Amino acid sequence: MMYPEQIVAPMREELTRLGVQELRSADAVHEKLAGASGTQLVVVNSVCGCAARNARPAIAMALTGSHRPDDLYTVFAGQDGAATQTARGYFTGYPPSSPSIALLKDGEVAFMLERWQIEGRSAQEIAADLKGAFEAHCGPAASAPTAG
Repeated sequence: MMYPEQIVAPMREELTRLGVQELRSADAVHEKLAGASGTQLVVVNSVCGCAARNARPAIAMALTGSHRPDDLYTVFAGQDGAATQTARGYFTGYPPSSPSIALLKDGEVAFMLERWQIEGRSAQEIAADLKGAFEAHCGPAASAPTAG
């Protein structure tokens, strides 16, 4: 179901203001993910209540941690259909889920949160899962203090 852009714009902005780049076409997704090295966070954004209440705030919290992905991307389910379908093609072994949060490392899914792992959980719990995945798979955040 397509919602009017004025309704979804604030939901898009909730991620883009964090530096998450929107990918709105299949070509844009392929350009960023095909053959990518390092780590990419790919958020399948959604209008559903659990995205607003839990997933998007959790991403904001997780990105304040000591480690973070090299690249941050988002597609919007139900709005940018081709981009979303293409992004899901990179989530090998996982069925379509909205919202969902994938951490890719060198083109492979290193960590995945599906809707069933987001729904009914607090943003703090989801952020803790994401921070753990970032610490396990990503380098230190640019603003993180260095030992020395």
